[in-house]
Amino acid sequence: MTKKILISTGGSGGHVIPAITIYNHLKNTHETLISTDLRGLVYLDKNYNALVINTPKLNNYFLLPFSFLKILFLTVKSFFLLKKNNISILISTGGYMSLPACLAAKILGIKIFLIEPNMVLGRANKFFLNFSKKLICYSKNLINLPYGIDERLATIKPLIRKEYYETKTYLKKDNFFTIIIIGGSQGAKIFDELLNKSFSSIAKKVSIRIIHQTSEKNINFLKNFYSQNNIESKVFSYDHNLNETLNQGDLCITRAGASSLAELSFLNIPFVAIPLPSSKDNHQYENAKYYKEQDCCWIIDQNNFDDQKFEKFLLELVNKSQDYIIKKNNLQKLNYQNTWNNVNQKILNIINEN
Repeated sequence: MTKKILISTGGSGGHVIPAITIYNHLKNTHETLISTDLRGLVYLDKNYNALVINTPKLNNYFLLPFSFLKILFLTVKSFFLLKKNNISILISTGGYMSLPACLAAKILGIKIFLIEPNMVLGRANKFFLNFSKKLICYSKNLINLPYGIDERLATIKPLIRKEYYETKTYLKKDNFFTIIIIGGSQGAKIFDELLNKSFSSIAKKVSIRIIHQTSEKNINFLKNFYSQNNIESKVFSYDHNLNETLNQGDLCITRAGASSLAELSFLNIPFVAIPLPSSKDNHQYENAKYYKEQDCCWIIDQNNFDDQKFEKFLLELVNKSQDYIIKKNNLQKLNYQNTWNNVNQKILNIINEN
């Protein structure tokens, strides 16, 4: 009898993208469902037919009593949802959104598998670790990992969406050095304002193209800036074919979400990571550090950003310095034998293990 699986996710793309990837790995062998909060719905198209469990955030102390009451209600809702759908395995991608489903699964004695894409064990995953069958992660050297749970760890290659494996080699038709900026759909001041001075200066010395992801409200400002400085550019907020867009890049400047870095790494695009200073437990820095320790990227501290140093550093990369070539070669070695089928088989082995 085929085991029925529910994948619990929600919140940011950092949680939902691994959930989508796991869903596509399992959908041909298991009856698989996804549950999410309202925030996570924006990343899921109608093909996923997601169940909504809209867990409240727990960061407002004045509303905590009401939030706990709602979580209790949603746990009861999840209990009946799991029972009605005859779920035998729950997979959680972490975050506060997973609380009701994980609590209900524990009550029902359903197997719980946790996914931790970051290099720092998330708080929700840490809370449910003792209830889980396995913690699926990318490295055994997770920060905040409790002592003595090695037998519960299952490591896999980073979860990358299937379309990235199917991305065809991009054939350049000109000599432009293409820099991609992934500032996130919410934008960020350092990506939308502080980097511009360097780009305008470099563009006077070498041929560069900028592909810039930003928030909707900043699109016109950036388009005007690049136009005024005669820099060929594409500015956008959301791209359904981001893999094809990224594949045009010679270099990427990005935050350090686990999924973003994994996908850039797989596409063999050297990247400059500027971790979000306010990320919980500094997990973005630790994500980038994982690649830095393998000499695959550069890290810049946003709080100590120096535009003159950055311009000099960037000009060296645009001229494809030896350091740039080394990073590109190391990324290629890092993803050796990383195929969809290999990852798929590893996931199925973990899920089907008695």
